[in-house]
Amino acid sequence: MDQHATRPEPTTSQEAILTPDGERVRVGILTSGGDAQGMNAAVRAVVRATLRMGAQPYAVMEGWAGAVAGGDGIRPLEWDSVGSILHKGGTIIGTARSAEFRERSGQLDAAAHLLEHGIDRLVVIGGDGSLTGTNEFRHNWPGLVDELVASGRVSPEVGAAHPALIVTGIVGSIDNDLVGADMTIGTDSALHRILEAIDDISSTAASHQRTFVVEVMGRHCGYLALMAAVAGGCDYVLVPELPPGEGWEEDMCLKLHKGRQAGRRESMVIVAEGATDREGNRITAEDVRVILKDRLGEDARVTILGHVQRGGQPSAYDRWMSTLLGCAAAREVLTATTDSEPVIIAERHNRIHRLPMMEQIAATRAVKDLVAAQDFEGAVAARGNSFGQMLSIFETMSTPPELDPAALGELHHEAAAPSASELAAARRVAIIHAGGLAPGMNTAARAAVRLGLDHGMTMLGVHGGFPGLIDGRVSELSWDDVEGWVGDGGAELGTRREIPTVEQLYTLGRSIESHRIDALLVIGGYNAYLASHLLVRERDRYPAFNIPIVCVPASIDNNLPGSELSIGADTALNNAVRSLDAVKQSAAASHRCFVTETMGRKCGYLTLMSAIAAGAEQVYLHEEGITLTQLAADSERMVESFRSGRKLYLVVRNERASENYTTDVLAKIFAQEGKGLYDVRQAIIGHVQQGGDPTPFDRIMATKLVHNALGLLAEELERGGTQSSYVGLVEGAIAHHPLERMYDQLDRDSRRPREQWWMGLREAVSLVSHSTGTLAPEQVPTFGPAGE
Repeated sequence: MDQHATRPEPTTSQEAILTPDGERVRVGILTSGGDAQGMNAAVRAVVRATLRMGAQPYAVMEGWAGAVAGGDGIRPLEWDSVGSILHKGGTIIGTARSAEFRERSGQLDAAAHLLEHGIDRLVVIGGDGSLTGTNEFRHNWPGLVDELVASGRVSPEVGAAHPALIVTGIVGSIDNDLVGADMTIGTDSALHRILEAIDDISSTAASHQRTFVVEVMGRHCGYLALMAAVAGGCDYVLVPELPPGEGWEEDMCLKLHKGRQAGRRESMVIVAEGATDREGNRITAEDVRVILKDRLGEDARVTILGHVQRGGQPSAYDRWMSTLLGCAAAREVLTATTDSEPVIIAERHNRIHRLPMMEQIAATRAVKDLVAAQDFEGAVAARGNSFGQMLSIFETMSTPPELDPAALGELHHEAAAPSASELAAARRVAIIHAGGLAPGMNTAARAAVRLGLDHGMTMLGVHGGFPGLIDGRVSELSWDDVEGWVGDGGAELGTRREIPTVEQLYTLGRSIESHRIDALLVIGGYNAYLASHLLVRERDRYPAFNIPIVCVPASIDNNLPGSELSIGADTALNNAVRSLDAVKQSAAASHRCFVTETMGRKCGYLTLMSAIAAGAEQVYLHEEGITLTQLAADSERMVESFRSGRKLYLVVRNERASENYTTDVLAKIFAQEGKGLYDVRQAIIGHVQQGGDPTPFDRIMATKLVHNALGLLAEELERGGTQSSYVGLVEGAIAHHPLERMYDQLDRDSRRPREQWWMGLREAVSLVSHSTGTLAPEQVPTFGPAGE
């Protein structure tokens, strides 16, 4: 059994956090500015973590407007106040922009009303404007309190007890415009809405061979526009950070014209709402439509997505990450001192970081100043390395090869077709899928073909995994062959789980030689890695295997070495969470325990992350195992919860959590212990987790990983080497490791990496789902990088 199986529960005490005069510490929570999906998850986490630490949370309703108004604008919150909100969009405590709060009189009212409730600690969830206003209020607080005492609105004793305002911020903004953070609350969900629209528009556009111009949000930040363009397979994008140069209209028309020549039935241009030319003149979707009509004769249509991007349920990421942000913010606001500088709790590389609030806000606001000063390189750099890289990748992916110089000459463009000798010298790189199906495999294959052609490679597709390569089912792939693959689930090339046997290695080598394959790009799961490792091990016996091989992780199990995330895992997680939402909804009118089962084999990633995102009360992982002692304690907690008024109890079990304590056995144990107090049902989610179109995250990550993998192959082919690697995402950066050392990172018995970063998030489930016991703030995890 794994060492985690006997993991002790945190020690608890019934001590509340008290002020020096013996009062329970009170924390205000408000959401301000524009709403963003995931705000409710953050509010829920702040409230429950605050209660677990013995403090009393209060909702400040309608943002700062509630503080200014007072009365019911400030309300105490209890554990059940934030029940059943995790899956809801918007914010249940409301948000508004308050003109009164910008005036000193409004701030005086806000301070007086907060002090009426003994509140001098705030968690503020909003954009840079909200956090800037909050910081100004914090600076003004001592003077406001003095004035309130002098006017008699607040007693001297109250004023003395609350000399400073302690503030912690979380950024909720679909624009993803906070410099220093990878993703802000709502961004991932907004991308879901945008990609759903783009995919839908693409089908009707292709039917009519039509061009669409789509405007997305992003006043000063082009993240949504750029990532939607990459993930949606679009033709052209306009972002605020990099205004197009002179003659951009001709460049855009040329790309669309070439795309149609290359076989595209539809064209798509994405425009960020804040896009301008280099003189600062705004470029609207309508402007683009007119240009296309005048220069190409295209009957283009305009779609402005607007506030639909803020709507709908939050994605799985915006639930689990917002939960971690809220827990960390609650801990921060309760441990900060009166002389602490306020921080923003933000996500970087899937870890929680504390960022200096005003420093990050100043850096965020500086981006638009860099654009105004025409320092476009600086503006792009301020968005992070990934942003600039994706701009470059998009340019390559969206530019078709030169096809017909005569036709392109109509648009005053010189086209240089590759010479015969250049084509003959192209190295032949084969793309192969292996292992179980993972949504995003098609996205990865498409990226490989288009980026490989840009490297001057001849790209080959192997149909049906390694068995297909053994049978010689290999064909050349062109730019237009992969048109339409970007958002499709499944795998057009097919995938098989079989690993070549020793008897098949000779035939496999002959097939590689007969098809003149110079390198292999293997996109797949655990068996794909084992097969690739086998080829490297057998090079001495089979010279045909002396070619560079690079593995790209694609597995819903997220169990591959050298990468914290695999292509397909995010899609599977969202599928699992949707299913768990439906299960919970079906039990809304009953007193019911649901025991559910997710996929993942012996890796608990899907189980744990879906449990956090769906608000489960209990989770069982193979990494921890299940004991009878543990089940007795869990059953007792469940019974007590129903006796205390709970109507639903959600248990999520990894499919291999225990050989003997199966989902059916757990359900029977819980039913027996309930003695009719509640009923118990089972739900095995099954292969729905492998289905559907890939999420924006999986499409973007597939493109990044393949871009890096092809770079490695190009380097090896250029120097005539045979170094083989597996690539992955590690703490936000693309890393690669030698394939022959793969076993160093693997727990081969459990078919998963030896180290799994996400296990550090395990305590989030009990922290926000178990209401009993009070934790000292230092017992609450920070969910940050190791050592913090």
